Amino acid sequence: MSKPEILTASPLSPLYMAHLKEAYVVHERLHDTDPAAFAQAAPRIRAIAASGESKVPRELIASLPALEMISVFGVGYDGVDVAAAQERKIPVSHTPDVLNDEVADLAIALMLAVARRIPQADQYVRGGRWPGGPMPLATRVSGARLGIVGLGRIGQAIAKRAQAFGMAIAYTSRTEKAASGLRYFPNAEALAAESDFLVLITPGGAGTRKLVNAQVLKALGPQGYLVNVARGSVVDEAALIEALQGGMIAGAGLDVFENEPNVPEALRNMDNVVLTPHIGSATKQTRQAMADLAAGNLANHFAGKPLLSPVPECR
Repeated sequence: MSKPEILTASPLSPLYMAHLKEAYVVHERLHDTDPAAFAQAAPRIRAIAASGESKVPRELIASLPALEMISVFGVGYDGVDVAAAQERKIPVSHTPDVLNDEVADLAIALMLAVARRIPQADQYVRGGRWPGGPMPLATRVSGARLGIVGLGRIGQAIAKRAQAFGMAIAYTSRTEKAASGLRYFPNAEALAAESDFLVLITPGGAGTRKLVNAQVLKALGPQGYLVNVARGSVVDEAALIEALQGGMIAGAGLDVFENEPNVPEALRNMDNVVLTPHIGSATKQTRQAMADLAAGNLANHFAGKPLLSPVPECR
């Protein structure tokens, strides 16, 4: 039997691509790179392989008459028009759970890095400034108040780690999770007003776009720190820059940005910001697990078996 033909929606991890090239005829981003070749291949394409940053709009889905499923390498899938897929009964899968620990670890690392000024301390030593005197004092993390925006799997993993630091933990989310035993706030602004560190781990998409705006940042206050390991779209980036420059908040640890991989020069030039290039799940072990799960969803579909991890809308 001939191999099923699939389309990659964006550049994908080599770990995922290794699975794909072994089992399928892979058309790499033809819709972006070669419209004529895409038009010829489109009637035969049965699946889309995407990443968490891929754009799979209604128009692309509509252009593939034989499309049967979409497999996302990543927990976030806000770039996929799931409603358009559902209209044609096309299931969408993602890779939750396998990256919970890595993203939670990075959230804690960013919190420590920005509060204790670890990157700046490294440069202080490397730059030979230590003999001239000690660095300015930093901010304590242990025992501080932590607000988590989004208490899903990763949010809960962050809370678990923060408990080891003796932090007072509260959260906001779409629904109250009484079983968590944590203090609940109805919205991000109310939570920010009672937090020293505000960590964002809510899904992206239209429902959370610019959820953290000037009002939320003002509530966080001049002693507060923002940590974003969610999506860049969750934060009003212009308002964040203004808040950082004006001392409205103390600092930020950011792994995601509004227009990745382009990061505003203003953020890159600030001494009270720690920046990482969207590496929440970026360890060899976790990316391999993600690749295996994304490929497993495709394999199960073509074998007529249930998907391993469909997105919530497709369960």
